[in-house]
Amino acid sequence: MPKSHKSPLQQLDAAHHLHPFTDSQALHQKGARVIERGEGVYLWDADGQRILDGMAGLWCVNLGYGREELIRAADQQLRQLPYYNLFFQTTHPRATELASTLATLLPGDMEHVFFTGSGSECNDTVIRMVRHYWAGQGQPGRKTIISRHNAYHGSTLAGASLGGMKPMHAQGGLPLPDIVHIDQPYHFGEGQGQDPHQFGLERARQLEQKILDLGPDKVAAFIGEPIQGAGGVIIPPDSYWPEIQRICNRYNILLVVDEVICGFGRTGHWFASEHYGLEPDLLCMAKGITSGYIPLGAVAVGPRLAQGLISGGEFFHGFTYSGHPVACAVALANIEVMQKERLVERVHDDIGPYLQQAWASLGNHPLVGETRGLGLLAALELVADKSDNRRFPDDAGAGVICREHCFELGLVMRAVGDTMIISPPLVISRDEVDELIGKARQALDLTCQTLNN
Repeated sequence: MPKSHKSPLQQLDAAHHLHPFTDSQALHQKGARVIERGEGVYLWDADGQRILDGMAGLWCVNLGYGREELIRAADQQLRQLPYYNLFFQTTHPRATELASTLATLLPGDMEHVFFTGSGSECNDTVIRMVRHYWAGQGQPGRKTIISRHNAYHGSTLAGASLGGMKPMHAQGGLPLPDIVHIDQPYHFGEGQGQDPHQFGLERARQLEQKILDLGPDKVAAFIGEPIQGAGGVIIPPDSYWPEIQRICNRYNILLVVDEVICGFGRTGHWFASEHYGLEPDLLCMAKGITSGYIPLGAVAVGPRLAQGLISGGEFFHGFTYSGHPVACAVALANIEVMQKERLVERVHDDIGPYLQQAWASLGNHPLVGETRGLGLLAALELVADKSDNRRFPDDAGAGVICREHCFELGLVMRAVGDTMIISPPLVISRDEVDELIGKARQALDLTCQTLNN
């Protein structure tokens, strides 16, 4: 779009605003999409178009937009205590109350929480905690953390290093030392023709081989998302996580579960660790903890690490906004609403199965090679030929084409390469699910036409 066709706000944006994960030159040529307000599962842009937010912002607006309970909680806390820190042997009521509340929701016997400002800060904290713990156990050589290719654990230097995104590693000389990666459990993309159960075991057993290659006395932890979100909603075969847990237990490796996306009801459980029967030593959470209304993150700490941290002297780590009182107040209100409306149970028993059944119906579309999902997470794979699931050439841009048609139709659906993914608010209704599916099918039809022209 020529600059003369941009609104004044778009011109200001192009002149001064550098966006995350964006080709700035390309964006400036057409102008940023301006979102002005939200209500429920819908957004409205500056042109007045209503858009169904199939991604809940960035996987986070679990309660939808405009929830007065969360707004009131923020307002009341701002009037009472807008800020104080948790340094200097000090606390405040909201941080203490939230830590206690989270302890009742966390899997297993996790009872301690360290607050951060985001998921990225959680994963930076994880590295510090893991290495501090092993040093306190007289094993300072245990520094290496094993992650997975195509994982996403944030975009700070440490978070991006833990993640396995090649484009991120290519910018800035990542990963940092003592962080290594194994293959992901992506059956559709990397295991077609193999039995899913055996594929899951093979991918999990790469962890054991990597531990043996490095030396068990050098390996501190394994980190993984229960379901890889930004990587394309990659749902591992059922054999995968039990084998990962077995290997961690056998070699006394800490298990770190990144639940920044999966936590707070997204999979039909408070945490996806429950779905997979995991016993994490550390668990990262953010996004849905406040439904995205205020930035907040937290690392849940299992008993052996908690005891090590408590008895290990001063832990030289923390953030100005750790446990921000307004963020904690909003998180408490968010959890209260979720419990009152039984949203986790609703995702598990009602709206999650309804969405998955409706989503699966898209599998009969000529462009779709696979649909998959769990709870209110779902993905579909765009293919050039359904008979063998042959992909489109990279330069065809099928995913981007589909994403743009979605926007034109009033739907946010994200493209990860040629994988289309959704993660709608937990409050989405059946009628709104039907609307989402209808618009997704229309977008697939239009994508077909565009690719064939």
